[in-house]
Amino acid sequence: MSSTARKAHLQIHFCVLLWGFTAILGKLITLPALPMVWWRMLVVAVALLFFPRVWRGLRAMPARLIAAYAGIGVLVSLHWLTFYGAIKLANASVGALCIAIAPIFLALIEPWVARRRFDPRELLMGIGVVPGVALVLGGIPDGMRAGLLIGVLSALFVALFSAFNKRMVEHADPLTVTFIELGAGTAFLTLLGPLLPHTGPMLPLPHLHDIVLLLVLSLGCTLLPFALALGALRHLSAFAVQMTTNLEPVYAIVLAIPLLGEQRELNGLFYLGVIIVLATVFLHPWITKQRPSKPPGEILGTAEAKNLGD
Repeated sequence: MSSTARKAHLQIHFCVLLWGFTAILGKLITLPALPMVWWRMLVVAVALLFFPRVWRGLRAMPARLIAAYAGIGVLVSLHWLTFYGAIKLANASVGALCIAIAPIFLALIEPWVARRRFDPRELLMGIGVVPGVALVLGGIPDGMRAGLLIGVLSALFVALFSAFNKRMVEHADPLTVTFIELGAGTAFLTLLGPLLPHTGPMLPLPHLHDIVLLLVLSLGCTLLPFALALGALRHLSAFAVQMTTNLEPVYAIVLAIPLLGEQRELNGLFYLGVIIVLATVFLHPWITKQRPSKPPGEILGTAEAKNLGD
């Protein structure tokens, strides 16, 4: 392995570690899920306005394409809303498990979106994850099961927007796409907020503690890995990137043990179920043997950071 490829591998692993840390931050930030996601999307969208290539990309993009990416942005916002909702209702480990389920949904949804023939091996992969989810369900307290169900819905949303982004990957600059999607997601949550049950202000101003963590979440765990991964993708195969991004829930669950002490809330059945789910996810690239020589950015679409040129 060349030094350039080795550096690219380290960069991708660092990115995935940062994405795994977003589940921890979701538990540490005291804001409810909707305002937390709203602030995160707003901060990233505003930060992207300082990139000249975003403005150039917007000027060159037809209105119909902007509208399509805005629609995908709604799916992004729904994913983040349900992802952090699952963490609030359960814990970071349960939310991270739902990230692991997303590639299963993607394997089932992508043939429909991409209009390609369905591969029966992908259905087998979906069936293979069921025992793991059943064990997880038996390994969490009753009070967390609503969070798990919301998390599964979150995995469905991430699979949907990843599949649509993959279909449109060649049409625009990734930074511009990210700005459109996160900007549209922010607007959608602004409209959705009044329709959801809440106490107090719908979008409260965060306290200093939450401001610091929101900046870490938005800039340190979203924009920074975005920039690093865009560079690393040029030197890695799609297969290597997919296998590395599958580590995201592993990092999140491992981090949750020392940082949040979540192992005291969960029993052995949960972790056994996680192992089965992760084993299924890691086996998928080997079983389907899809190893394109050049890594498309949409492979990282299933990662929590989203939109790496998806």
